[in-house]
Amino acid sequence: MKPNLSIALRLTDAFKRFTSSQKFSGILLLVVSVISLVLANSKFSGSYLHFWENQLHINGNGHFSIIHMINDGLMTIFFLLVGLEIKRELIDGELKGFQRASLPVAAAIGGMLVPALLYNIINHDLDSADGWGIPMATDIAFAIGIISILGNKVSDAGKVLITALAVVDDLGAVIVIALFYSASIKMMFLFLALAITIILLIFNYKRLQNPWLYILPGLALWYFVLQSGIHSTIAGVILATTIPFHKSENSLLIKMESKLHTIVNFFIMPLFAMANTAILIQGDILDHLKSPEGFGISVGLILGKPLGIVLMVVLMVAFKISKLPKQISYSQLVGLGFLGGIGFTMSMFISMLAFKDIDFITNSKIAIVFASLLAGLIGFSILKFSKTNTND
Repeated sequence: MKPNLSIALRLTDAFKRFTSSQKFSGILLLVVSVISLVLANSKFSGSYLHFWENQLHINGNGHFSIIHMINDGLMTIFFLLVGLEIKRELIDGELKGFQRASLPVAAAIGGMLVPALLYNIINHDLDSADGWGIPMATDIAFAIGIISILGNKVSDAGKVLITALAVVDDLGAVIVIALFYSASIKMMFLFLALAITIILLIFNYKRLQNPWLYILPGLALWYFVLQSGIHSTIAGVILATTIPFHKSENSLLIKMESKLHTIVNFFIMPLFAMANTAILIQGDILDHLKSPEGFGISVGLILGKPLGIVLMVVLMVAFKISKLPKQISYSQLVGLGFLGGIGFTMSMFISMLAFKDIDFITNSKIAIVFASLLAGLIGFSILKFSKTNTND
């Protein structure tokens, strides 16, 4: 029987590069996270935890801890890459056009709304209620890392669906951070950020290809966004929307995306993972997981994510709005839904924006690690033993 070439042809070269770059990254994130947790709870705990909180002086303008510089500075580059990927997928990828985009977009929306709803039910009227955005995220590096281990047990269509879903998920997380997890707005800096954005859009309109024409104003954009009260990482996404894109290897967007993959996947994300899994676990781990925020996150990621993803896909197919690719069985869909419950990077990031209380943050991080591992194991097991149609 001939391979389904229509699906294979949809795997663009950019998509292939993207997924291959994520394979080792997911494994690397897992390794450095385990190392960080072990160090944080070893005899080196005191010095290791102090290292991340060490205050650095920046030209007399303030005191910034190392973890703060990673989360508010380096992660802006991560969000720049996220923005570039979203733009490419919308213009010439798996999110181009209604027919192609409708299924992953609907699945992502269901995978965001149901976990947030379950968290809100558990934490209603509690001080931890602000954490509803934490279980909404999907960590694409971990998800694709698991898929790469499974090999041809996951069809090309399944890889496309989970990747496109995660991209939409990232867009949803960016919107949530910008609207709900930003401080009070300072209008003067917001207008300055808007002015820089307009200049960048003019460069885009003129199709100027010199990267420094975007990078240097981008640094000013980051500073003004930081000072405006909107979380500084949103500057990365704004900058990404202004980068010129056309269907060729000479496209500035493609070049920047290619170069940033290495920096983000093998330096920034592992560094972020190490810094944010430096968690001192005191007492019974179940006490952390049974806290309202810990329980809400666990339920949201382990149950809410797959439930929301599968439910929305079933509804889209039932109402004949979209079609489920023939390569994806419903058992595979459930397995992919559980992989969507691997929140890790973005969930960790949102937890630190949602909470100021150190106990809430600790409980959240422990729950994110636990729930992401369990969701990943369940998803892996289902996909490992589910029937595939990859050779149809």
